[in-house]
Amino acid sequence: MSEGSTFGALKQVLVGKPIPSHLAHHERLSKVTGLAVLSSDPLSSVAYATEEIVRTLILAGAGALALSIPIATVIAALLLLVAFSYRQTIHAYPGGGGAYIVAKENLGPIPGLAAAAALLIDYVMTVAVSIAAGVAAVVSAFPRWHVSRTEMCLAFVVLIAIGNLRGIRESGRIFAAPTYFFLASLLSLIAAGAWRAMSGDLTPVPPSGTPTPTGVAVLGTFLVLRAFANGCTAMTGVEAISNGVPAFKPPEARNAATTLIVMAFLCVTLFVGITLLAHAYRVVPQEESAAGYETVVSQVARGVLGGRGPLYYCVQAATMLILVLAANTAFQDFPRLSSILARDRYMPRQFMNQGDRLAFSNGILVLSALAGILIVVFKGDTHALIPLYMIGVFVSFTLSQAGMVRKWRREGGRGWLGSALFNLVGAVSTCVVLVVVAVTKFAEGAWIIVVLIPLVVLWFQSVHNHYARVGAQLSLRGWRPEPRNHNTVLVPIGGVHRAVVQAIQYAKMLSGDVRAVYVDVDPKATEETRREWERWGQGVPLVVLQSAYRSLMEPLLEYIEQVDAERPDDFVTIVLPEFVPARWWHHLLHNQRALLIKGALLFKPNTVVTSVPFHLSK
Repeated sequence: MSEGSTFGALKQVLVGKPIPSHLAHHERLSKVTGLAVLSSDPLSSVAYATEEIVRTLILAGAGALALSIPIATVIAALLLLVAFSYRQTIHAYPGGGGAYIVAKENLGPIPGLAAAAALLIDYVMTVAVSIAAGVAAVVSAFPRWHVSRTEMCLAFVVLIAIGNLRGIRESGRIFAAPTYFFLASLLSLIAAGAWRAMSGDLTPVPPSGTPTPTGVAVLGTFLVLRAFANGCTAMTGVEAISNGVPAFKPPEARNAATTLIVMAFLCVTLFVGITLLAHAYRVVPQEESAAGYETVVSQVARGVLGGRGPLYYCVQAATMLILVLAANTAFQDFPRLSSILARDRYMPRQFMNQGDRLAFSNGILVLSALAGILIVVFKGDTHALIPLYMIGVFVSFTLSQAGMVRKWRREGGRGWLGSALFNLVGAVSTCVVLVVVAVTKFAEGAWIIVVLIPLVVLWFQSVHNHYARVGAQLSLRGWRPEPRNHNTVLVPIGGVHRAVVQAIQYAKMLSGDVRAVYVDVDPKATEETRREWERWGQGVPLVVLQSAYRSLMEPLLEYIEQVDAERPDDFVTIVLPEFVPARWWHHLLHNQRALLIKGALLFKPNTVVTSVPFHLSK
């Protein structure tokens, strides 16, 4: 079996058989699979949003934990406000693109690029944070696995990437069951906890590890705002559905809007429910140690279900799965947004390419690599990654809602004022949260994102400028082709053999001016080449170049410059006889002279380099 067929067989096993383009409409998402594929991020964030609130409040003492309920209520209201605002965006922009398209069309290119940069950064953070939190759920149930946390995170990144490379519908099938398993588990846990609370059967959860130190901070405005900012992780991913509207089955906008609202109410129910149970069972966040730590959700499950029984492990398994698969939302939207930016020439065009399974494979692979680097740098620690989270998503929230206000005001129409006011409230609210998050988390690492977003925007602009310059140089408008009447063909050889003879035959088909070029580094070998050339050279002159320092490349490149100077307005073609070994490792047994020549001549104008392959058998 050849190398190509071996690779193809392995690719089919991992990714699946190629899907023809005319079947693309069959790869669309229904509302059921759309909820699983595009809502796993916001649904999963409830597993750590409550923990981030109480982990901050506990610094002021156990009495401060009571504030977790009003903080969660405000966040829930804000989440619903943003969700209904994005519902308007879906109907106004059914082509998808979310904050980038809205901001670009209504606020200008720079705000649009800022929204896109913020979202792309946030998607990378989503993968890293979600998978790290999922592994934390595993470690909570099995503390002895704590030492392998980074390796487990990277393994999950690879698995989710493969799942998404298999295509939209395939990934929906793979990830739907875990999402609904999580919903069923958490809703059942909340219902059971509510029943026990109403029946008076509540017992505080005994800590299984080292509680977080209390009373080390003053309960002031800054601490409350910091807890609020941390809890706003519950809102991440809300915009994902508006970015992926074209992925839904027709009618796309209506199906996407319905899915968005269902997702919002589920998120609010789970987030508020877990927060209430954590307060009712007096859950205290634990300090992370070498032996691991237990998450708040794990403690709540242990308290409601009466210990670490089968039902507890079901909740932990469901939490782990949804947290890991929450990264799937980013794997859907990062490649899609990248393809839109590439279409607008703000990212490399390779991001527009769809793979065999109609997925944007390049975007998936780049996202996997970036998230993997982030996980390794932060050692898979959720709490170290959280401060970098959310800046991007609230930048996109604010720009998107502000863009919608501008759109309603510009276009007018029936009911425009009500719609504009609704989006204005959303824009102001998310802008306030953005300021709070940036200020409270700036010293903890959020400054990195604040600096990174403008740098990414500058990169977008540099890519766009490059494509603009290329387009201007390739344009035929006002251009007249220069007359070219001659083509000098040079065939560098290292001896006389069948590959060289074949290359000479090809070269003679290109021009009447063909020259074989040989560099003399060994007089004896040179004389042998001259004798053989008289028999096999087919009348082509042999040019022998002297090399005082036994260099092959320098005399050859100097001769090419000399030939080019003879006819500066005509072409020089370099025909390279090149071996193609039967096995990949056979390349190691041959020199790479042809590759070096190609590299040396790559940027030389009026010079064409072509290879004449000679395929070797086993």
